[in-house]
Amino acid sequence: MTLWFRQHRYALAAALVHLRRSPGGFLFNILVVAIALALPFTGVTLLDNVRPMSEQLSVDPEISVFLRQDTPREQAEALAVPLRQAVRQTAHDPQAKIVFTPREKALEQLKDKSGLADVLTTLGENPLPDSYVLKLDAFRNAQAGGDVDQLAAQIRALPGVDTVQVDSAWVKRLAALLNVLRLALLLLAATLGTVVVAVIFNTIRLQVMTQREEILVSKLIGATDSFIHRPFYYTGALLGLCAGGVALGAVSLALRPLNVAIAEFARLYASEFQLAPLPPLAMAGLLALSAGLGLIGALLSVQRHLSRLN
Repeated sequence: MTLWFRQHRYALAAALVHLRRSPGGFLFNILVVAIALALPFTGVTLLDNVRPMSEQLSVDPEISVFLRQDTPREQAEALAVPLRQAVRQTAHDPQAKIVFTPREKALEQLKDKSGLADVLTTLGENPLPDSYVLKLDAFRNAQAGGDVDQLAAQIRALPGVDTVQVDSAWVKRLAALLNVLRLALLLLAATLGTVVVAVIFNTIRLQVMTQREEILVSKLIGATDSFIHRPFYYTGALLGLCAGGVALGAVSLALRPLNVAIAEFARLYASEFQLAPLPPLAMAGLLALSAGLGLIGALLSVQRHLSRLN
C-alpha cells in the first residue's frame, strides 16, 4: 500500500511539474473546457432552482361532473356510489370528497355570485343541471395525472353523465415542460461532454509528442507502462477539475445580475423567487464529473498514442 501511494504521489508531482513548464497552455485549455462546461452547469443550476418551486405547486385537482337535464333526482343522488368506487379503484384516493350540488342550489349560488339575479329570474326554467364536484388528494408534478384522466374517462361512461371537466391541467403542462427541459439538458450535456473529452484528448496528445524522447528513455531503463501513463492521467483529471471549478465560479457570478432582473419580474407576481447556487454536494458531484471527463480523455489519448511508442 505504501508503494502504491508513493507511485501515485510521484505521478501527481510529475504532472504538476509539466504543468508549471507551460502554464499558459494549461490555462488556455482550462478556459476552453470551462466554456464547454458552463452551459450544462447553468442548466443544472436553473433546474435545481425550479424543481422545488414546481413541487410546491401541488394542487387538489377537482373533477366537475355535470348530469343531463332529464336525469331524475333519485338517479342523480344514487350516482355518488359509483363515483366513490371509481375514485377508490382508479385514483386510489379513499379520502376524496364528493360534493353533490342540486340544480336549485347551483342557481342560487349563481345569482349570489354573479349579481344577475333579475336576469336569471326572467329565464323561467332553471338552465343548470345537477352536478358533482370530486375533490381529490393533492398530486405533484402530474405524476398521478394519468390516474386522474383515466378516472375522468370512467365517469364519462356512467349513466346520466353529460359533461366531465378536469381542473389543474396546467400542472401537467408544467411537468411536461420540465421533462422536456431535462431531456434537452441531458442531450446538451452529452454533446458538450464529448467536446470536453476531445479537447483533453488533443491536449494529452500534444503532451505525449512533447515528451516523446523522455518517454523512450524511460522505457529503455525499464519503466513500466503504468508508471509512464499515470502522470498523463493526472494531467487530464486536473485539467477537468480546474475547468469545472472555473465553470461553477462563472455560473455563481452570473446569478447575481440574473437575480436583479428576476427580482423585478417576480415582484409583479408578489414573489421573492431568487436563483441560488447549487448546494455543496451537487457542486462536488459536478467537479467529480468534470474530473472524470478529463480522465477519460487522457485515458483514450494515452492508450492511442503511447501504444505507438512500444
